[in-house]
Amino acid sequence: MVNPWLAMESGADPVERTRTVRRAHEEFLAGGPVAQPVRRVVADSWRRSASWHATLDGPAPIDLDEPELRAYRDEHPLARAMPVFRELLGSIAHDGAHVLAVCDPQGRMLWVEGHPGVRRHAERMNFVPGARWDERHAGTNAPGTALAADHAVQIFATEHYNKHVQQWTCAAAPLHDLRTGRLLGAVDITGGDHLASPHSLALVQATARAAEAHLAAYASSPEPPDPAAHLSVLGRDEALLVADGRTLRLGRRHSEIALLLARHPEGLTGDRLATLLYGEREVRPVTLRAEMSRLRQLTGPLLDSRPYRLAKSVQTDLDAVESALSAGDLAAALRGYRGPLLPLSEAPGVRRLRALLDDRLRRAVLTRRDPDALRLWAATSWGEHDLQIWEALESTTPTAHDTVPPTTTPTTDGTDPSTTAPITDGTGISATATRLRTAYGLTTPSPPPSPSPTPRVAAPPPLPSPSPSATSMQRPRT
Repeated sequence: MVNPWLAMESGADPVERTRTVRRAHEEFLAGGPVAQPVRRVVADSWRRSASWHATLDGPAPIDLDEPELRAYRDEHPLARAMPVFRELLGSIAHDGAHVLAVCDPQGRMLWVEGHPGVRRHAERMNFVPGARWDERHAGTNAPGTALAADHAVQIFATEHYNKHVQQWTCAAAPLHDLRTGRLLGAVDITGGDHLASPHSLALVQATARAAEAHLAAYASSPEPPDPAAHLSVLGRDEALLVADGRTLRLGRRHSEIALLLARHPEGLTGDRLATLLYGEREVRPVTLRAEMSRLRQLTGPLLDSRPYRLAKSVQTDLDAVESALSAGDLAAALRGYRGPLLPLSEAPGVRRLRALLDDRLRRAVLTRRDPDALRLWAATSWGEHDLQIWEALESTTPTAHDTVPPTTTPTTDGTDPSTTAPITDGTGISATATRLRTAYGLTTPSPPPSPSPTPRVAAPPPLPSPSPSATSMQRPRT
């Protein structure tokens, strides 16, 4: 008997199958019935996709941005199974010109790893971490259909509902908690037509079973987790790395590398890491290899290669601030924010992270309009000339002559912060706001900030602005 979950039977012509299934797909979209040789599992998926008005010719939607994704997948049960996925499928994906992907029960991609060229090609259809690949949003595809049918399945080329995806072939299997039967997500391999063979489906099924067994063994007799390393990068020109009982002060370039690898636990290719470090500048590959070699001498087994990645989880103070913001704990976020992230770094990847965090934190302060948070921000070097902050503080202060009390201002050199004097100079909050408006050539208060979510930062602003997210009215020229 023919396995209905396999894309093609032995000896079938892939070119002819592509042509006939494409014709059947076009007839279905025109309102006709699903014709042969379309498999029943695919026909059912097409009907579900059509009823949900899934996209027909475009990329899948992004459901989780980078901070949300990191926090979510770090806590997801499948994070503990990633060593199994990488051992059984990682090297095969890298060497076999396809990618390994793991998603949650809602079809949100959590990890996408493998061959760099294939990954770049897949990014064009948003086959990336954070994207939504369930049938409702992306139409028929192996991980989405495996979740819907709760069964391992191959989807070949034109069997995909979305025409944008029909050059790909994929095989996926669902994953369950063996104790409760709860669906945890799916594991997938995606690439070219060479995956339309029985061994690819058998491989993902075997990987799924191994991962389920690994998770069950962990739950029944958990081993003490390997102690995580910690990296401090906020308000410091040179990061502090605590790992294996040692504290290392990293140079500026090594600080940038350690931070970028901590933010990409799946690893970075040499080309991608070089782009995040050097941007469009022409840099010889040997330059990056030399930096990595020196960093490996410092950190020992913490640094892996092919791709470059950290061998154990490295938590950062940036993670702590982002987690506090995501939990709505603005006070904790402000306590943890010691200053801009690696403030003197000009690496494009670091500058983008710095801009995103500063913009997110400042907007939270403005939107919450908590007097204590506003006072703390106004007392810092990056907030003392921020007109919007002072006007918000003015509007929340009972009297016009309230002053900002002494506060602890984060420093930028990694030393202990010092207590600043009250911001009074005989003027008060209202007078300070008026003075800043005059300095900026304004006579009326600025409009309040929009409560809508902050858009993603497409490109970081030029240095050395200490608060990249602030408007051009934050700091007067003196």
